[in-house]
Amino acid sequence: MPHFLIKSFDIKDNIVHLQDPDTVRHLTGALRIQTSEIVKFIDENKIQYEAEILNFSKKEVRAKVLKSAISKRELQYNLFLAQSILKTDAQNLLISNAVQLGIKGTYPFISDYSTVKGSIAKLKGEKWQKVADEAFKQCERADLMKVFEISSLAEILKKFKKENVVVFAEKYDDTDILNAAKTLDINEDILVIIGPEGGFSENEFNFFKKEGYKMATLGNLIFKAPNAVTAGVSNVIFALDIINRNKANKERANEG
Repeated sequence: MPHFLIKSFDIKDNIVHLQDPDTVRHLTGALRIQTSEIVKFIDENKIQYEAEILNFSKKEVRAKVLKSAISKRELQYNLFLAQSILKTDAQNLLISNAVQLGIKGTYPFISDYSTVKGSIAKLKGEKWQKVADEAFKQCERADLMKVFEISSLAEILKKFKKENVVVFAEKYDDTDILNAAKTLDINEDILVIIGPEGGFSENEFNFFKKEGYKMATLGNLIFKAPNAVTAGVSNVIFALDIINRNKANKERANEG
């Protein structure tokens, strides 16, 4: 069941008073909610509510809160994605995948082999955010994913510590993901970089090498970019979970 974003002040005396036009239209028009139906909401404090529809109109939906709890559907660290812009369908799929994986924000950029021109891509930023917001509803995430404005890769990299950046670089890899993740600090923002369908250019690879960025491999298989995001980010999350679980176990053993 999808959930819908509300503000904490929308709840008065245990009753949700939802008046956001887009959400009201979605619930009453697209989903055709009925009285007594159960709907999920989530507020800016990441509290998720199950509520029973009392009544609705074209301007407002009213629902009685039945139960609430803090949502745990988020990563416990800030993981960001920088990705070379793709054509419309592939870009939308990539954004949806990123939301489902718990990415905090995605930075679209134009790479040497990008198939989309920057002037065209700049017109689509608002649409990409809507794709992210819709995925947020469907996968019941605790927080919205931010789609940042298009920037150069150089500008994006300035926002992150070098040791907290992982570049997925097909054949030009320095290490596997588990080894790359060992030096990532989960107390700082982490950035994963995915290139275009055609991969990074030699100039871009040379830049990563010269600047000392970690380049990791996804193995011998070749992925389309949206699937590379799913495979790459999933592996980073899995590696971080293993590393931090082992670290916690060692600390407990030392204390004992």
